[in-house]
Amino acid sequence: MSGSACYHSVLNLLSSRLLSKNLKIKIYRTTILPVVLYGCETWWLTLREERKQRVFENMVLRRIFGPRRDEVTEEWRRLHKEGLGGETGGKETTGETEA
Repeated sequence: MSGSACYHSVLNLLSSRLLSKNLKIKIYRTTILPVVLYGCETWWLTLREERKQRVFENMVLRRIFGPRRDEVTEEWRRLHKEGLGGETGGKETTGETEA
């Protein structure tokens, strides 16, 4: 199963308003991320592949956190990578696991 297929299989959970954002991040870290990173010890990670991983992660996090209302213009907008980093408590959701 690819990371994209795994993401689409839990999409209804990530979009649910009944689940907390912390629980959705745990679902991402325990269900989707291992599928995406499976076998990464043997990869030669190029800049292109690293960018693809960041784009995929941002897509999932945008689904989890949804749009935000801009305080200045009062318009809805998508979160960008700076906003997504702050939403996850400054922790990287990919990479090394916490000890």
